[in-house]
Amino acid sequence: MTPAPGWAHRDGEAWLLDLHVQPGARTTAVVGEHGGRLKLKIAAPPVDNKANVHLLDWLAARLGVPKSAVRLVRGETARQKTVAITGVERPWTAIEDNDTA
Repeated sequence: MTPAPGWAHRDGEAWLLDLHVQPGARTTAVVGEHGGRLKLKIAAPPVDNKANVHLLDWLAARLGVPKSAVRLVRGETARQKTVAITGVERPWTAIEDNDTA
């Protein structure tokens, strides 16, 4: 079993993912790690909550969970965000394996 990376940790039933998000990119993709967080480029502008909605939708699709299983915990207006995900055993494997969408 693959151990959790430093940016993923358990909180009860949920996994918390610490992310560094760069909105306004051409495509949504995993870039690597940045400051102990998983860095993602997001193909949505940082206005009117569009980047957050796209991020949560992308994560739900990537992980194969309903949108209701993914929620923003911290960082609504910041690049550094924490997302809670339920219903998945090891979320980092699905996110890192196939990194573009």
